[in-house]
Amino acid sequence: MDSITKGWFSEINEFWKGQALSLQVDGDILFHEKSQFQDVLVFKSVAYGNVLVLDNAIQITEKDECSYQEMIAHIPLFTHPNPKKVLVVGGGDGGVLREISRHKGIEEIHICEIDEMVINASKKYLPTISVGFDDPRVKVHIRDGFQFLKEHTNEFDVIITDSSDPDGPASTLFGKEYFEAAKAALTENGVIVTQAESIWLHLDLISNMIKFIENIFGNANYIITQVPTYPSGTIGFFIASKGGKVSKSPVREVEKELADQLKFYSKDMHEKAFVLPPFAERRLYGGN
Repeated sequence: MDSITKGWFSEINEFWKGQALSLQVDGDILFHEKSQFQDVLVFKSVAYGNVLVLDNAIQITEKDECSYQEMIAHIPLFTHPNPKKVLVVGGGDGGVLREISRHKGIEEIHICEIDEMVINASKKYLPTISVGFDDPRVKVHIRDGFQFLKEHTNEFDVIITDSSDPDGPASTLFGKEYFEAAKAALTENGVIVTQAESIWLHLDLISNMIKFIENIFGNANYIITQVPTYPSGTIGFFIASKGGKVSKSPVREVEKELADQLKFYSKDMHEKAFVLPPFAERRLYGGN
């Protein structure tokens, strides 16, 4: 396996613009097969527990997954005043489902994942993450998320796009047409959040996308979180609302019962996610 040499996995990808990340492998490879859509790898690392890799790009590790899953799920859920029906596009590891299921008021949780192999591998090798599939409110759709969205109008209160990078099967989820379909699929005050790469590596991509998202929704924000095993250690999300300007604070109280279950998300972390370094603030919102 080209990505593993002398007991180390190295994530080398042209999309990362001249940098790489390496993790030491602990023992034998747990799973490695090619699906209809991508290369799927799971291994145990020395420092971060079990790791899911798609097309040589780390998607999730047991140690730091909370900083991604909790932020991409709870920020939009606490941006909506009363979410009842939620759609996850991608997210085959089940972690976003796990976080959504912590909200007792939600009535339906739909997930549209194109690659069933990702779901099956996650259920076997990432059980503390894939537990989200166990919630009886969850309905699984194995198909293309973009096509699924086109078939639904005014239906979902929150759409969470937990995608891989835009150089594989998730490429259509980063285009203007996807966000137009998402807007149509949202209810009146619906909220969308989508994986949106890193300000350190992909500022051109982010800058171009935020312009058309703002044109479609009339509002758009880029928010950030820390994920040590992603290139540059940070990743961001676009968030927009069909109902107007997005609140930078939770619009509902984060109940103590929920807060006690979380490792990363909080009211303070929610608010600080909107704070960008000046170079990114100027590029995305200042016109320079």
